[in-house]
Amino acid sequence: MSEITAAMVKELREKTGAGMMDCKKALAETAGDMEAAIDWLRAKGIAKADKKSGRTAAEGLIGVSSQGTKAVVVEVNSETDFVARNDAFQELVRGIAKVAVSTDGSVDAVAAATYPASGKSVSDTIKDAIATIGENMNLRRSTALSVEDGVVATYIHNAVSDGLGKLGVLVALKSTGDKEALNAIGRQVAMHIAATAPLAIRPEEVDAAVAERERNVFIEQSRASGKPDNIIEKMVDGRMRKFFEEVALLSQAFVINPDLTVAAAIKEAEKAVGAPIEVAGMARLLLGEGVEKEETDFAAEVAAAVKG
Repeated sequence: MSEITAAMVKELREKTGAGMMDCKKALAETAGDMEAAIDWLRAKGIAKADKKSGRTAAEGLIGVSSQGTKAVVVEVNSETDFVARNDAFQELVRGIAKVAVSTDGSVDAVAAATYPASGKSVSDTIKDAIATIGENMNLRRSTALSVEDGVVATYIHNAVSDGLGKLGVLVALKSTGDKEALNAIGRQVAMHIAATAPLAIRPEEVDAAVAERERNVFIEQSRASGKPDNIIEKMVDGRMRKFFEEVALLSQAFVINPDLTVAAAIKEAEKAVGAPIEVAGMARLLLGEGVEKEETDFAAEVAAAVKG
């Protein structure tokens, strides 16, 4: 068997678009025969999958799963909403969410975990699905929350199937009280988070850079009034207080009962729960958030295809 050099791996990668480790394995499996290695990758569906990896995948599904006092929310992207409505894709996302519960919730850990139905890693299972369905997919985000005593409530907005949708929320509540009542208020808070997208649980937890940016904007706006600096400072402080009320979960007006803040609603729920409640964490994943979608001219694409 010939020695597998870095140059050979690089050449195979350039010819197929496959990952470096896959190229190295293909060359090892074929005793360094370049053409045989290409065929090996094609047979495994790897070359086809990786060639599609440059396509923007901003559609897909959010999946949630829970086990005991732990829950996860994952985002698996596809190129089109058509694939997201495919039963096989939905089952894949649901399965990945279930696998994720047994990990720390990080994308790397979920990707490396074994997918029971295939016996392969989640990453390789997605790659196989790409080759089968013919569309780029990827595990983009994953978050896990857990508590020692309490619940992690879950919520999927506009669910397309059990545990699947376009927006998923987790909220972790610590409490020694009644778990059924705790989960009920947890679900309501999760629905609130879905609607308002708070930046943090408490005002002091808002990212300092975000708060500083808002303060600077308010300062510039207030200076236009021509008022003295001491007055401007008070004006800015007042606007910052309002800003924190609007973006911090506990100080927001509760969407289910706007007469109460979320903190007050949780305090009121303690009567039914029978013990104090602490919001220990939250996670909100909106499908495709932050992904730049490619704008395509469909007519131009058809014309180009006709030309050949």
